[in-house]
Amino acid sequence: MNLHQLPKLKHTDSNNFFLLAGPCAIEGEDMALRIAETIVNITNKLEIPYVFKGSFKKANRSRIDSFTGIGDEKALKILKKVSGTFDIPTITDIHEISDAIFAAQYVDVLQIPAFLVRQTDLVVAAAKTGKVVNLKKGQFMSPEAMKHAVQKVKDVGNDKVWITDRGTMFGYQDMIVDFRGIPTMRNYAPTVLDVTHSLQQPNQSAGVTGGRPDMIETIARAGVVNHVDGLFIETHFDPAHAKSDGANMLHLNNLERLLTHLVAIRKTINKFN
Repeated sequence: MNLHQLPKLKHTDSNNFFLLAGPCAIEGEDMALRIAETIVNITNKLEIPYVFKGSFKKANRSRIDSFTGIGDEKALKILKKVSGTFDIPTITDIHEISDAIFAAQYVDVLQIPAFLVRQTDLVVAAAKTGKVVNLKKGQFMSPEAMKHAVQKVKDVGNDKVWITDRGTMFGYQDMIVDFRGIPTMRNYAPTVLDVTHSLQQPNQSAGVTGGRPDMIETIARAGVVNHVDGLFIETHFDPAHAKSDGANMLHLNNLERLLTHLVAIRKTINKFN
C-alpha cells in the first residue's frame, strides 16, 4: 500500500501497521489537543504512522437526547488545528453528501460510516474530493461485498481508498470479527481493523451502547497477526465521562503499553513474510 499518498504521515517506511486513533467525538479543543499530543509522542517513539481520528458530529445515535457534537464548523476547525499543531493527518466521518466538500476543507481522510457504506451518492461525493476515503464495512455485509464499495471510489478516478472492518452483527446485541475477512478485503484495498467498535454491544435497553474494552488487546493482537494494514482505536483520558462511545473506548493511559506489545508482534510476524 502507498501511505505516501497521505500528506504529513510519518514513519511510513517502518513496516509497522498504521494507526487511526483519537476520541469518538470532538468534545472541545483542549481535549482534542491533549489526546493528540499523547498519541503523537507514543507513535513517534514506536515509529507508527499516525492519523488523528475524531468525529465532527455524531449522526447515528440511539436516542434523540444523545450528544451529537459541539457544532460542525467548530469541531472541524479543531481537527484542522490538531493537524497544524502536530503536523499529522486527520480523519473524520461524514453522513450527508454536503458533508463531503465541507469536511474536505479541514481533514485529510473522509470516512464513510458502516451503516452508510452502500449509499452510492455519499461514497461518490467523498471520492470526488480527491481525499483518501475510508470505507467502514457494514455490520450487515460480507467481506466480499466490499469490493463493490471500493470500486465506486475507483470509478470516480480516486484510487486512495481503505476498508475498515468494524465487526459483524451477531444476534441483536453483539459484534463479532471474522478474521477470515481480512485477507479477502486486503485484495481490494488496504484494510484496517476497528478494534474498539468491533467490541460494541449495541441495542441495549437503556438506549446507550455498551462494550467490552477488556477485550481490546485480544482483538488487536489477532488483527496484527493476521496482517491488517492498520488499526483503528478510539481512546480518551476519561472514557467513563466521554460524551460518546465511552463504554468501548481504551483509556489513554493504556495505549502505550498496548501499542508496544502490538509493534513487537508485528516485528515477529514480519520475519516470516
